[in-house]
Amino acid sequence: MPVFSCGGMRYQYKWQDIPRREVPLNNQENLEATIRQSIEVGINHIETARGYGTSEMQLGDILPTFQREKLIVQTKISPQADAKEFQYNFEKSLQNLHLDYVDLLGLHGINNAELLNNSIRLGGCLEVARKLQAQGKVRFIGFSTHGPTDVIIQTINTDQFDYVNLHWYYINQLNWPAIEAATRHDMGVFIISPSDKGGKLYDPPQKLINLCTPLSPMVFNDLFCLSHPQVHTLSLGAAKPQDFDEHLKTLELLDKAAEILPPILTRLELEAIATLGEEWVKTWHVNLPTFAETPGQVNIPVILWLWNLAIAYDMLDYAKMRYNLLGSGDHWFPGNKADKIQELDLQECLRLNPSADKIISILSQAHQLLGGEAVQRLSLS
Repeated sequence: MPVFSCGGMRYQYKWQDIPRREVPLNNQENLEATIRQSIEVGINHIETARGYGTSEMQLGDILPTFQREKLIVQTKISPQADAKEFQYNFEKSLQNLHLDYVDLLGLHGINNAELLNNSIRLGGCLEVARKLQAQGKVRFIGFSTHGPTDVIIQTINTDQFDYVNLHWYYINQLNWPAIEAATRHDMGVFIISPSDKGGKLYDPPQKLINLCTPLSPMVFNDLFCLSHPQVHTLSLGAAKPQDFDEHLKTLELLDKAAEILPPILTRLELEAIATLGEEWVKTWHVNLPTFAETPGQVNIPVILWLWNLAIAYDMLDYAKMRYNLLGSGDHWFPGNKADKIQELDLQECLRLNPSADKIISILSQAHQLLGGEAVQRLSLS
């Protein structure tokens, strides 16, 4: 595996399946130029999913033009209650890609206990994946997840998967115990969307740029992730050929990470303390309830996290983008906003947090700062 992967959810034409003839020529040419550039710079891991609309179909026009044994092709299929539907979707993927097999098949979005059960139960989707593997249509089997850390660890501990795609980057390190579990099980670790979900780092605020100097926020985040040997590859999510350029600057710095990163990390931490207060920085997350344990299913941990980023690092656009997914993100981004916070009694669920009264006030402030029109996940837009 290369240390960077070419993720396939940014360059496709549509998030829904459409006839091939409806894809504009300029869009297809851009996709093909992006893939050629990816291969040219050594990024031979091409990652897509059945849920990425026309991505697979469009990749199917170019992937067969390369030497197959030099590519690492990954697609992902969402687990279903009916495993036959999972198999049908996989066969559709293979047909779209114009390939005889995929190197990596991921069960896409094991985000809660129900989806885990659909995957690993007798006669479930993993059983189908194993049969596809025996038929030579799949080489390795893994899973992707946007779920809570405990569900990720539970899935890893089944010892049934070769790799995991998960979220972990500087601004969100909650899944580190899952990465440690994956290391114990000798699994590959693929970081999802470090430049978009990791902070919209292709369009960072000036304050974050200043704090990350002499690196760009994007290169800082890449270097932070790859300085941990437990992390194997980062998805670049390229939308055009030029999108690789900034990331590639990271490669010459890998051997110097121990020298370059500490001053930046110190500046970021000190700025958070200066703007938010040391006690808050060290305790805001202690004993917070999950959204399922909270009246109105308000996702308190996520809202406070986004508020912190907006205040400490001026990451307002990112915080708004994520906050307004609440309430419409389904199991991919669960829980609700704080728009009805004054109507809810949160004292009991916050009683173990040292800043309970402050949290209720901040939730109201966060909604005023971040609230806006509901945002749908890209796959639903």
